[in-house]
Amino acid sequence: MTETANATSIEPLFQPLTLRSATLANRIVMAPMTREFSPNGVPGEDVARYYAKRAATGVGLIITEGVGVDHPASVDKTGVPLLHGEASLAGWRRVVDDVHAAGGLIFPQLWHQGIVRDPSTSAHPDAPGVRPSGIWGPEGGTVSLEPEFIEFLRPVSRPATDEEIQDVIDGFARSAANAAKIGFDGIAIHGGHGYILDAFLWGKTNLRDDKWGGDHIGRTRFAVEVVKAIRAVIPDTLPIIYRFSQWKLQDYRAELAHTPKELEEILTPIAQAGVDAFDGSQRYFNTPVFEGSDLNLAGWARKVTGLPSMTVGGVGLNKGFGASTVKRTDSDSVNNLGLLMARFERGEFDLVGVGRSLLNDPDWIYKARAGEPFEVFDPANLRRLT
Repeated sequence: MTETANATSIEPLFQPLTLRSATLANRIVMAPMTREFSPNGVPGEDVARYYAKRAATGVGLIITEGVGVDHPASVDKTGVPLLHGEASLAGWRRVVDDVHAAGGLIFPQLWHQGIVRDPSTSAHPDAPGVRPSGIWGPEGGTVSLEPEFIEFLRPVSRPATDEEIQDVIDGFARSAANAAKIGFDGIAIHGGHGYILDAFLWGKTNLRDDKWGGDHIGRTRFAVEVVKAIRAVIPDTLPIIYRFSQWKLQDYRAELAHTPKELEEILTPIAQAGVDAFDGSQRYFNTPVFEGSDLNLAGWARKVTGLPSMTVGGVGLNKGFGASTVKRTDSDSVNNLGLLMARFERGEFDLVGVGRSLLNDPDWIYKARAGEPFEVFDPANLRRLT
């Protein structure tokens, strides 16, 4: 179904926000969404058009799809773009130039899949994976991954060595430096969903008792070192946004932090390493996180760190995706902007990430602002660039 947006004004979102040298014209962010349309890791003209089209319709900031960092085991599918290599960097330079020409700002989302990488589909199938403790995670989680895929990845491997961990950190830094050189306006780091940074943070996948493990505070070291390494190689003027989540691909009901105090103790050292804003990734923005409070994940990030935060999850759609019964294709367009704006106007978060709604319709912002009906969600758009 579709609904009109005229019952709720989103004008409060149309005020600027400055993160270091990046001044966003408004608070609407194109959220990162994996597309896999970059053959051999090289984004082409179609990718540039895809992002520039969203910039031209007034998105305050574009955060790209996950981009593989300079490490052989960073990503699996060969259509995932990379941020190293002459051809890939030339492709991204065209994307950046086109987005800037359309009046937009753009950050790459640096990505290392870690435990969740499928080596058999990657350009480097023999590259050893990097796992904090060699384990996939607990059995019996609520997942949307195919059972055969989980069983393929479940066998225990050896824990990552100090040298291997440092190689990953260095790969993040090299790709961040590349991003700065070709003109990106800031850096986004994917630290959620069970991928490598999250795997070090989560107590179910990091059982180490050395300097990379321990309690929930000790487990932040890898994320802290990644942020520090990035901050050291990019201009001080460029902001860093860090994505984190409670849920994991290994279990959608997982909890990174069980209490607000734990969340504060996890996010604070990451913030102090050089993060400027947090992206609190959850499947639906209107879901509270901790008992006794209505705050969502972005709201808690803002509360415990004092930094700006971004909410995301099901904006303009009737369902968030992720659980075994809710696929990306199950959703339909809906006007839930009243719920969103009530949270924004009470100061719960500073930015609004819009994903599938903007993927489905580049003109979604126009429609939301004008109170026009939203386009019916077309699952086929998940399989093409428009």
